[in-house]
Amino acid sequence: MKTKLLLSVFMLFICLSAYLSIQLLAPAISQDSQIEIEIPFGATYKQALTILEDEGLIKDKIIFLIIGKIYGLDRKIRAGFYLFKGRLNPWQAFKNLLKGEVIEYNLTINEGDSLLEIGKKLENLGLVRLERFLELSKDKQILDSFNINAPSLEGYLFPETYRVPKGATSEFVVRIMVNKLKKEYSGKLKEREKELGWTENQVLTLASIIEKEAVVDEERAIISGVYHNRIRLNMPLQADPTAIYGIKAHGSKITLQDLKNRTHYNTYIITGLPPGPIASPGIKSIVAALYPAQVPYLFFVSRKDGTHIFSRTLAEHNAAIRKVRSMPDDNE
Repeated sequence: MKTKLLLSVFMLFICLSAYLSIQLLAPAISQDSQIEIEIPFGATYKQALTILEDEGLIKDKIIFLIIGKIYGLDRKIRAGFYLFKGRLNPWQAFKNLLKGEVIEYNLTINEGDSLLEIGKKLENLGLVRLERFLELSKDKQILDSFNINAPSLEGYLFPETYRVPKGATSEFVVRIMVNKLKKEYSGKLKEREKELGWTENQVLTLASIIEKEAVVDEERAIISGVYHNRIRLNMPLQADPTAIYGIKAHGSKITLQDLKNRTHYNTYIITGLPPGPIASPGIKSIVAALYPAQVPYLFFVSRKDGTHIFSRTLAEHNAAIRKVRSMPDDNE
C-alpha cells in the first residue's frame, strides 16, 4: 500500500513537472515573430497577465499568479510597452515583466532649450503632441502642483538626457523633468536664494538669460555680475535674447527692430527681470545667477568667437562695439 502511494506521488510529481515545463518553457512565439504589448498605467499584475494570455505569450495564468507572488511582481508591475521577439517562451516573457524592460526613448534636453524646442522633441518621438504640451505647460493646476509661481513651465524642465517609456503621459514626462530640477536646485543653492532675497522664479529667469548669453563657462559669473549691477542700479538689463522670446526661433539673428518689440519679456522695454525664464538653464547658469562675480562692469558685447568684452562705462562699451565691428567674421 505504501509503495503504491509513493509511486502515485512520484507519478504526480512527474506529471506536474512535465506540465510546468510545457507551460514555462515551450516556445510561445516563433523565431522570426515579435509582439508588442502595452501594460497600461494603473494596471494590476493580474490584468497584465490577462493581456499576455490574450496575446498567447502564456497559457496558464494561475501558475504565473503564484510565481508573481513569489517574486513580488504582483505589487510592482511596471507600466509601458514591452517587445517580445525571437524564440520566446512564457518564462522569458515573465522575466521581461520582472525586469520591467519596457520600450524607452532617449530624450535629450539641452541647456538653453525653450518649451517650444522641448515640445518638438517630444512630438518627434511620438510621446506628446506639441499643442498639448504647450497647453500643459501653462496649466495652473500643474504649476500649483509643483509650487511654481511663474507664467509657465519654461525654465523648470531641467536639461538632461532622460529615458522616457513609450506611452508615457505628458504629465509623467513633465514631472520627471521638474523633479530633476528640484533635486539639482536644492540644499545650499536654496539657502543662497534666501540670502539674496530672491524667489526661485527670479533666479531661474536670470539663469536662463545667462544661459542664452554665455558660451564660455568662465564668463557666466561675470555676465551674472553685470546683470546684478544693472538690477541694483534699476537699469534695464538690455539682454538681446529676451527681445525675441516668443517671437523668433532660437538662433535667429537679432535686429535693431527686434529690440523695440513691446513685450513683457523684452528687457530693452521693461526694467528688471521678465516675468519668467526664457529657456531651460543648466546648473552652471543657476549657480552663476546665485553667485555673481563682484565686477564693476555694466556692459558687454560679443567678440564673435563666443567670448565678450566687458566695460564699465557707456563710452568704453561704444568703443568695444566699434572694435568688434572691425573684426572679421569667423566665416570670412
